[in-house]
Amino acid sequence: MTPSVLAVLLAGNPLQATAWNADYTPAAEQTEAAAAAAPEAPPLEDPILDDGAAVPPEEAEESAAGQSGAVDDPRITVTANSGASDPVEEVNLKSFEAVQAVDEAVIGPVAQAYEDVVPDPARAGLRNVLRNLEEPSIFVNNVLQLRFGRALKSAGRFALNSTIGVAGLFDVAKREPFGLPYKPNGFANTFACYGIGPGPYLYLPLVGPTTVRDVIGLTLDTAVVPTIVGPPLSDPEIVFPAATIDALNDRIEIDDLLDRMREVEGDPYVATRELYLRQREAEIAQACGKGDVVVDPNLPPRPGKGVE
Repeated sequence: MTPSVLAVLLAGNPLQATAWNADYTPAAEQTEAAAAAAPEAPPLEDPILDDGAAVPPEEAEESAAGQSGAVDDPRITVTANSGASDPVEEVNLKSFEAVQAVDEAVIGPVAQAYEDVVPDPARAGLRNVLRNLEEPSIFVNNVLQLRFGRALKSAGRFALNSTIGVAGLFDVAKREPFGLPYKPNGFANTFACYGIGPGPYLYLPLVGPTTVRDVIGLTLDTAVVPTIVGPPLSDPEIVFPAATIDALNDRIEIDDLLDRMREVEGDPYVATRELYLRQREAEIAQACGKGDVVVDPNLPPRPGKGVE
């Protein structure tokens, strides 16, 4: 079992599993498909670009096509239509309710205690170490996506943080004069860039929202370093504590978001699913280099595992 999977199993994080929920084909093909599927798309009312400028009337029809699923380069409008379906919603809903109960009764208090006891610099250092161990997988996936510039930056981050940064304890690579910030990537991301669909949406017990594609991708991501390096990074006495710390750090980061989702009017399960799919769609658009992404400014980034 891989570290990230162990993390969510141990921590029961309801918004933690990594998923990549979008499929992309060339813009011209998408526009034709969208026109055939929704020839009478409703006109937009005062559509707005990401820079705040109103869309000219002659572009409104193209923007309406984008709402129905088309992706018009170089801008991508993020919607909840990621291609993932929810065929087992009844089972997912029961899992959602169980995870929420466990999180409120156990995981939330444990994460709060961890935050209170462990000083911020120590928690930041532990997070840096774990992120540094992700860099080999990030490098591989950047290469597979033919993003060689990002691959070189990822290799540079790993070299700098593993040496000057004392095995990743300090993220010196993101500081001047290097200027190499953390840019997560993964196999599920690569699958999506190559056109592999997400499969059914799932809300797994003690894992959270995901898809079939994303579970496979996450497993591959976390297996790269232990497989290449072997012991001690593959030893249970290293894997379990690291996975637990990673999950607790992520749980702390989404504490406010979880509170808001639980108080949302309507159906919290649907709200959580749609937020998750929108987040993944935005992350995939960025990772696959499909141009600028126009997103809801209130859409929060997922901790640690998304595209930053």
